[in-house]
Amino acid sequence: MNYRHAFHAGNHADVLKHVVVLALCDALAAKPAPCFALDTHAGRGLYALDADAAQRTGEAETGVARLAATAAVNATALPPAIRRYLDAVAACRAAHGATAYPGSPWLLAHALRAQDRITCCELEPGEAAALRINLGRDQRVVVQLRDGYDAMHAQLPPRHGEVKLARGLVLVDPPYEAQLAEFDAAIPAIREGLQRWPQGVFVLWYPVKLRRSLGQFLRSAAALPAKSAWIAELLVRPADSPLRLNGSGMLVLNAPWKLDEAIANALPVLRRHLGEADASYRLDWLRRPA
Repeated sequence: MNYRHAFHAGNHADVLKHVVVLALCDALAAKPAPCFALDTHAGRGLYALDADAAQRTGEAETGVARLAATAAVNATALPPAIRRYLDAVAACRAAHGATAYPGSPWLLAHALRAQDRITCCELEPGEAAALRINLGRDQRVVVQLRDGYDAMHAQLPPRHGEVKLARGLVLVDPPYEAQLAEFDAAIPAIREGLQRWPQGVFVLWYPVKLRRSLGQFLRSAAALPAKSAWIAELLVRPADSPLRLNGSGMLVLNAPWKLDEAIANALPVLRRHLGEADASYRLDWLRRPA
């Protein structure tokens, strides 16, 4: 699958992922104690939707552009989680130009506070160099040229100086170049991360092509040592073609209280505005909190 993100920035998968990430950041920032965010596959953090790669696919036109057009007509018709996302995109464009689109590192830096800390890992040297340029002036952000799965061992539990940070987020967003075999790396890494930092919130983005092929992944996810686990999926078309990205999902472990309600309210609106015929969504609990 070689998911080169510059070709897909702002598409339906980005919209779902970034709505969830921002809702998580806001939930973490609602309490005064500092928190930590680890982005394991960070990319360059900032994309231009008028660049050749994005123009070649045009995927943002059926993603963020559709939502922005809806908001321009009647923003109050959109639920708070989607309005929050569009406000963040607008802030990015105010800072970087009208065609800018934020990657997850930019959104983490935007949503978190002065007392919080962010580590972004990227294995591709060119992308890591671009990320340092895009976020390098932010003293809260550390960019590491390294494997993100290894970083979960090295960075967790997080510290700021001598102080352990009890709260925070790990975002795992790999390119799935190995397709379904990516889960063979992601699930063990998340399991170790939960063992090292059991109170952390762990999130895994995953693509949906053939929905029935995800059964083993979901069973493995349900067995992870988390207090709670749920998935949110948005399919913009039926999941019956292995040749294209029909949708995507977010596995959320140890989610803050009521985060699932905020995302559940957003999913039908995303389906209506971003989906084709027979689009669908789901939010299912793999493990409910005790």
